[in-house]
Formats: sequence, structure tokens, C-alpha cells
Amino acid sequence: MKSLLVGMIVFIFEKIFILANLKVFSVSSKKSRCRQPCNVPFIKRGDLLEVPRTLFVHFGIYLGNNKVAHLMPDILPALSDDTCLIRRVVTNKRLIMGVLAKIASIRVDSVQDFAYGGNILVNHMDKSFKTKPLTNEEVARRAEKLVGSTPYSLLWNNCEHFVTYCRYGMPVSFQTEKFCETVKKIIRDRRSILLSAAIGMASFLCMGFGLYTILPSFFITFTLWMAS
Repeated sequence: MKSLLVGMIVFIFEKIFILANLKVFSVSSKKSRCRQPCNVPFIKRGDLLEVPRTLFVHFGIYLGNNKVAHLMPDILPALSDDTCLIRRVVTNKRLIMGVLAKIASIRVDSVQDFAYGGNILVNHMDKSFKTKPLTNEEVARRAEKLVGSTPYSLLWNNCEHFVTYCRYGMPVSFQTEKFCETVKKIIRDRRSILLSAAIGMASFLCMGFGLYTILPSFFITFTLWMAS
């Protein structure tokens, strides 16, 4: 049952991620010619960068000299050795195929290509961790050592896992955890509604419609809702 629930969460998460990125990366030719972020704040080597997108947040580590290391799903490194081709901005098709094939790379892009027209937040995640961040130089060195191909998983190895490992020493994805909890709550709520409806219908069929059948049905529904 647990493995079925995890599989369902992965399936839903993947589909939402793909749809979100379809909206983000399917831009007009006018926008593709100008991907300058709305704001480029003062950033230092080793800073953790966040770019809020349609449904998710994309993360990277600033390496200095206008370069950002970030984990991106990408099918092309598995199909080609052409480094010039691979270094180009990841297209929508490459990203989706990478998600489905669970193939990614930790790549280095310019700040502008990383932000893709979005606003940049700097070290916004520091307040979510109780542990103190590593030194900025250590963060940047960790990111640089990991550059290259890597397996991809929306739940266990995404861009947020990469940056939290580099900056805080532990791979964590808060947005994934929040999404999983939301899905589990929806599943529990739906199960509770169906169960209470079935019990209520059975009581009406067996004992008829009356106060002594309405109250137990209401009580069971309320109890299941509180427990979910």
C-alpha cells in the first residue's frame, strides 16, 4: 500500500512538473530573445539562488563571474558527446525527456539563462534551516565538484536537493515534502468521504431514514475528517 502511494505521488508530481515547465519554457520568440531577469541582486560566490516559477522554484549555486551551477533534467548528455550542443540552454523537449528518462546534469550557465526572465532570491532558504550554512567558498567548491551527469528524481534528487547539500551539508527538498503531504492529505480525505458515505448509505438501507441513523453517520464522518 505504501509503495502504491509513493508511486502515485511520483506520477502526479512528474505530470505537474512537466505541465509547469511546458508553460515556463514554451515562450514566444520575442521573450526568447530577451531572458534578462527582472532583478539581478548583489550576489557572492557560494550564494544560493532561487527563481520562483509557475508551480515550482528552481535553485542554483552562484560560482562567481556571472555563472550558476544548477541541476537540470536533460536527455541530451545521454545521446550526444557534443559539448557545444550540450552547453546550449536546455530546451523544453530536452527537459521533459530528461524527466521521463530520469537523466539530469549539474551544469553551469549564466545568471541570465538560469533565471530565464524570473526574479532571483538570494539565500532565502537560510531561515528554513536550523544549522548554519557552510562557508560560501566551501559551498561553491561542493557545487563545482558535482558538475556533470547525475540521476534524476523529482522526489529524491532534484535541483533543491543539490543546493541544500552544497550549502547545508544535507540534501533536502521542502517543496517536494510539502507536495507529498498535500497529495497524501487529499487521498486520506477522499478515502474518508467515500467510507463515511458508504457507511451512511448502508445504515439508511438497513435501518431506514431517521434520527438514530443520521446522528451516527454524522459522527463517523466528523471523526474520519478529524483523523485525516
